[in-house]
Amino acid sequence: MKRFLMVLALGFVLSASAQTNDALIQHFKAYGKQMRVQGDVQGIINAMTHLNVLAPSEARKDTLAYIYMSEGQYMQALNTIGIDRKIDDSDIAVEVKAMSLKAVKQPERALVHFDEMFKRSPSPELAYELAELNMQLQKMDAALTHINYGLANVKPDMKRAYYEQQQPYQVELKSAFMYLKALQLFQQDREKNIDAAVDILDETLKASPNFNLVNLTKTELLRQKQLQQAQAAKPQE
Repeated sequence: MKRFLMVLALGFVLSASAQTNDALIQHFKAYGKQMRVQGDVQGIINAMTHLNVLAPSEARKDTLAYIYMSEGQYMQALNTIGIDRKIDDSDIAVEVKAMSLKAVKQPERALVHFDEMFKRSPSPELAYELAELNMQLQKMDAALTHINYGLANVKPDMKRAYYEQQQPYQVELKSAFMYLKALQLFQQDREKNIDAAVDILDETLKASPNFNLVNLTKTELLRQKQLQQAQAAKPQE
């Protein structure tokens, strides 16, 4: 009899606990919905975090990480979903890992996830990211592969933003690829390829005269050429 009463009491406790849990889930769903109406991002994050504790799911975790990333909270995003590549990662998870690792200056780790994004859905925009990352890592052949893909597939309405000036600006994505092509060519041979790289930069400026970064790079390459010529003109001791 005592054992029966104990089992019965435990059943009541578990039932009450389940009801409480369900009530909390409904509460935080409603709370999150209201936060979206109010445009309160931190409130949305709080609601999603509580829901993920009460009813964990990969989809909810991925969404929470995406919100963190969108708000520039890259470490929080990575802490939410991790940094390792997983075969069953959702598209959202792969994007969050790629963009967040790039933002926290982990190009080699970011490259793994950008490669996965490109395999799933290739695009000129992703090709640019891959070309840039590969160049940072001195993987020039891989960079050139993505540059050539971008130049072959880019559309006139595609743009790329740059932020080295106080006022950000945009140029055609094709011009951005041409800029990378000039850099890649120069990196392959810093002495012999200056003129060829400058020619590409000049062509880029014809299409995008506002491309400030190209002007800065061209000036630096011409400065290096003058230094090389001056060095070559010195009498041998």
